[in-house]
Amino acid sequence: MDALWDFIVGRRRQLAIDSYLHVSAVIQCVIIATVIGVAIGVLVYRSPAGSAIATALASTVLTIPSFALLGLLIPILGLGVRPTVTALVLYSLLPIIRNTVVGLDAVNPAVTDAARGIGMSRILVLRRIEIPLAWPSILTGMRVSTQLAMGILAIAAYAKGPGLGNLLFSGLARVGSPTAVPQALTGTILIVLLALILDGIYVVIGKLTTSRGIRE
Repeated sequence: MDALWDFIVGRRRQLAIDSYLHVSAVIQCVIIATVIGVAIGVLVYRSPAGSAIATALASTVLTIPSFALLGLLIPILGLGVRPTVTALVLYSLLPIIRNTVVGLDAVNPAVTDAARGIGMSRILVLRRIEIPLAWPSILTGMRVSTQLAMGILAIAAYAKGPGLGNLLFSGLARVGSPTAVPQALTGTILIVLLALILDGIYVVIGKLTTSRGIRE
């Protein structure tokens, strides 16, 4: 424990930078995945076949091991941010697409029919009624995607991606040295703590952005 604490104290500035880069990359990738996933969900949720195809394609990505996907992307996109962002966005799509479809499909048709009856357009109904009612489900998908991305980004250090994964890889590469275990353990602990903090933030966002009537 002394070695772990000494390592954290001695590298606190670099650890803070790596933690910021890790969280920043995850948040940006989940936002991109949310825009894409919600758009896909809106396009296919009225079609059982379309929903099944979109979900199946997104599910296929999760069957590809992270190292394999990064290995396929590196020759095309090179090392660094581009393959990392691409991989994280692809892995984040499934929970968001699935929850968007589930949330929109759960909206009571009587509510949308009433809105159309008073002259609201299809787009207006979607923007003002269906998306707000489906928002809790969409937000849950974002929470799941964020947890997935937090762990996968650590593996993206293989492609020279940003974040705490570089600390883990460096520690594993130095197995047998005095700093190997503190490095790997510090990276793991920070990723878990940051994932818990982000999940708590999602809970707060959900309470602030969801009306009481929908929550109840």
